[in-house]
Amino acid sequence: MLPLRLLREARGFSQRRLARRAGIAYKTLQLLESGRHGPRWSTLEKLAKALDLKALDLAQAMERPRQETLRDATARIARDGERSWTAHLLEFTDDFRRRPSAGLVADAPDPRSGPRIMALAASIVERLCALAGIPAPWWCAGVPPLADPWFTAGAESLKVSALVESPAQFRQRNIFVLGNFLSRA
Repeated sequence: MLPLRLLREARGFSQRRLARRAGIAYKTLQLLESGRHGPRWSTLEKLAKALDLKALDLAQAMERPRQETLRDATARIARDGERSWTAHLLEFTDDFRRRPSAGLVADAPDPRSGPRIMALAASIVERLCALAGIPAPWWCAGVPPLADPWFTAGAESLKVSALVESPAQFRQRNIFVLGNFLSRA
């Protein structure tokens, strides 16, 4: 569940560290954060103690899932380094697809984002908005193309496929992705 992950990250804990500190299985914490598992009260109490919260406050936070915004995702990339973009932007993409909302993309990416992340974020947002029938936010128009082409797959053997398959929203910013870039199982 997103609020649990945000509480964990706000305290600077990795999943493994929080699980150890709370005395619960790492896999249990993963399932709780993903929303694929509901917590027992005893587990909530352990997690709350490890996070320096009251169990009732943690339970209420977990009942009200907060959907992550693009700005949240890019702030985490700025914090974790540019290489973390795949996890953070694709997780944002999954969240957006579950409940599309113009409010999730209204704010420009974190100002600490570099040119590549800004261009990639704008391309992703424009593509998602087009697929959802939502107008792209104003800030996307001001994001210029990259000076050098960026092939996100990184593999030399996939460059030709990326040149052919990249949606227009990516090509216009000199970013080349495979056709299934925003699709995940």
